[in-house]
Amino acid sequence: MNGPQTATPDYLTLRDHPRARAAAFDSSPLPMALLDRSGRVVAANHALGRLLGTDPATLTGRAADSPSVLRLDGRARDDYRAALRGRTGPTRHIHRVKQGDGNPLWTEVTLTPLSATADAEPPAPAGEAATPTTLLTVHDITERRSLQEQLRHLRMHDPVTRLPNRALFFERVAAALADSTTGRIGLCYLDLDGFQAINDTLGHRVGDRLLDAVARRLTHCATDGGTGGHLVARLGGDEFALLLEDSTGTEQATDLADAVLAALQRPFDIDGHRLAVSASIGVVERRCSETSPTGLMQAADTTLYWAKDDGKARWTLFDPERNAHRMTRQSLSARLRPAVERGEFLVEYQPIVGLADDRLRGVEALVRWMHPELGRLSPDRFIPLAEDNGAIVPLGRWVLTEACRQARRWQLEHDGPPLFVSVNVAVRQVWDSDLVRDVARVLAETGLPAELLQLELTESAVMGSAGQPLQALQDLSDMGVRIAIDDFGTGYSNLAYLSRLPVRALKLDGTFVRGFRTARHLNPADETIVSSLVQLAHKLGLTVTAECVEGQSQAERLRRIGCDTGQGWHYARPLAPDRISGLLSGD
Repeated sequence: MNGPQTATPDYLTLRDHPRARAAAFDSSPLPMALLDRSGRVVAANHALGRLLGTDPATLTGRAADSPSVLRLDGRARDDYRAALRGRTGPTRHIHRVKQGDGNPLWTEVTLTPLSATADAEPPAPAGEAATPTTLLTVHDITERRSLQEQLRHLRMHDPVTRLPNRALFFERVAAALADSTTGRIGLCYLDLDGFQAINDTLGHRVGDRLLDAVARRLTHCATDGGTGGHLVARLGGDEFALLLEDSTGTEQATDLADAVLAALQRPFDIDGHRLAVSASIGVVERRCSETSPTGLMQAADTTLYWAKDDGKARWTLFDPERNAHRMTRQSLSARLRPAVERGEFLVEYQPIVGLADDRLRGVEALVRWMHPELGRLSPDRFIPLAEDNGAIVPLGRWVLTEACRQARRWQLEHDGPPLFVSVNVAVRQVWDSDLVRDVARVLAETGLPAELLQLELTESAVMGSAGQPLQALQDLSDMGVRIAIDDFGTGYSNLAYLSRLPVRALKLDGTFVRGFRTARHLNPADETIVSSLVQLAHKLGLTVTAECVEGQSQAERLRRIGCDTGQGWHYARPLAPDRISGLLSGD
């Protein structure tokens, strides 16, 4: 049965009728051109002429990338010519093209080899001998590109201050490191001092308006005084950054930091509130070849921390030596707990001598770290770190055990009055561990009598004690353990308060004793202060030990004043346990 005839598809009609193909090409709303092997225009349609603001016939014979056609230059021209030479298949490139009136357009230019899409010869104007080999089409994507740029702007800028955000900031840092004309880069990384209190008390609306006002002042600083349009970004919270992409040196960066500090000193008037904030600024300036975006920010973050630690409302310049010291501290801090477990510590003992008879009465246990790489480290190198990160608890427990075990060994091996051993205790040991239970366990395990153990706490840790610390001190005293205040005279010096604490001994800070060195440098005030402290301490039933005794004249004057015991290099430096055994044996 014969049915109705099916209509011939358009592409077959065009293939079989050259005139129809030419008409479709010319009337297409899509800008197109036919190019020969050298990239010259064989034919251009009216849509391309309208796009470029010219008669399409005038484009014939011209190179498609020339100033009179697509007006490509630089990288756009290189990409176009590479695609034209390839001719292996359709290629698409985004190019910025100038219209006839000079206004730019963003276009997507597609090059399609004709041999891959047509069986017949493409149309050519009458009299044109060149054979077209490539179809060029041009899509106007200006609106799409504009929308993309708007979305990117929203994505890369802070909504509160409209400044570049962290993502865009790091893009610009990476670009500056690669393209800086001076080969140097600078950064001022700042944090607002006092902003959080304003945000918490007055609310986020006022806080956001304050951040916007700060951003405007920072932008003014970055463009004023010939500093030249440096990038200002909000990195989050109350943190901002000013990037010197073509830095001329440290002085330029520090001058900018000074300008920022001066600008933020002026109060801000926000919603009827007169608000004051300051800034701490970390300043980094270095060669581009010597850093990376991550390295630059790490240095800036470290330096900002220094600025806050140094007192806030200031800038601090990155110091490689200070940073190396910080890195060493971090490394030591991280290795403290494992070092205790590996047994890298040892205890030495400094004699405590009776001033009246020069007889050895006790010893102070002093811990040393035998570091595998750095060698022997004194307590001042690691004890503050241990107190900060909590390693002081296991370390202090180990020192206590070792010192009590050694003191018991001396008691068993030598005749005569036994030595007491004095062990330093950090206040964190009282809060973060059961010090009373630890001491009771160690005394039971070692067999050392409680009266031969003295625990030293700093004056600032003991004064004002309440709750757990005070109860722990009382329990230890009830157990028979002696409680001593170390470095007395450097803190509160409230002797009246001592009457309510279970303290048995005071250790005078060495700053008082140093004034006793020679009669030539005698300071009468020092002797008056020490004499008064000793008399008051004795009235409270406390014994007094003078630290840092370095000479005979000091020892004599302290004895005359009535100080009970002395400790220092005049008698001995900290010694190994066998050296203390020698002293006990009279060797």
